[in-house]
Amino acid sequence: MSAITDEVQALKDAHRKTWASGDYARVAELVTEVGETVVKRAGVRAGSDVLDVAAGTGNASIPAARAGARVIATDLTPELFTAGRRRAQRGGVELEWLAADAEDLPFEDERFDFVLSSLGVQFAPRHELVASELVRVCRPGGVIVLGNWAADGYIGRFWTVMGPYMPPPPDFASPPAGWGSAAHVALLFAEHPVELTFERYTLEFVAESPAAFVDTLADFYGPLVQARNKLAAAGRWEALRDELIALSSELNQAGDNGFQAPSEYLVILARRRK
Repeated sequence: MSAITDEVQALKDAHRKTWASGDYARVAELVTEVGETVVKRAGVRAGSDVLDVAAGTGNASIPAARAGARVIATDLTPELFTAGRRRAQRGGVELEWLAADAEDLPFEDERFDFVLSSLGVQFAPRHELVASELVRVCRPGGVIVLGNWAADGYIGRFWTVMGPYMPPPPDFASPPAGWGSAAHVALLFAEHPVELTFERYTLEFVAESPAAFVDTLADFYGPLVQARNKLAAAGRWEALRDELIALSSELNQAGDNGFQAPSEYLVILARRRK
């Protein structure tokens, strides 16, 4: 095993630990709209074969199954599947849950009619490998649809604020925000047989106050849970918290009556040519 392979594996192990921390199911409930939009834009139909990559607790998988598709939900962090299975059961649908890496999907070529991801694939570190795998497992004439936080939207800016407080990523890892930039995504798919379409949508976050929203994420959202744990020990958490609250206050449209902030996400539709 080469040194870079060891480094990649170490990063993947850290990612799995991050997303298994906190309570992602609570956060996923705030962004179910993105998964619904992804499935709707894909045009998932009954009897089709669907792969949800970096599925989390099933925000795209479950509505795809409701549409009558045969769905396989995959994620690097299978700890999330317990909550996903409960959600699927409550929704009256059945699907398969499988631990898998978005950079090395365990499926044969051209296996699926629809390949989806809702706020998931952008966290895999090697974007070029992910793009290649998404296309590889999609059938000619099939559709890949991804919903990713826009690089210049609220959550994209949230990550920008967090950046200086966190250890720099390794050289081989591209930042998640790249998947929220149409220009970056166009480059990722430039050598693949797909036709790309981009659309921007807006999700509204609502809470009692900007501070309450930041604190909710710090309690349940794995990346911020880990950041708080590490920074608190170094006496730096309050500084990051203050900056995140300031950003949230800047975007708050509810004034003194609470918190309501728009967060844009990019929907990427890549139709594989026949």
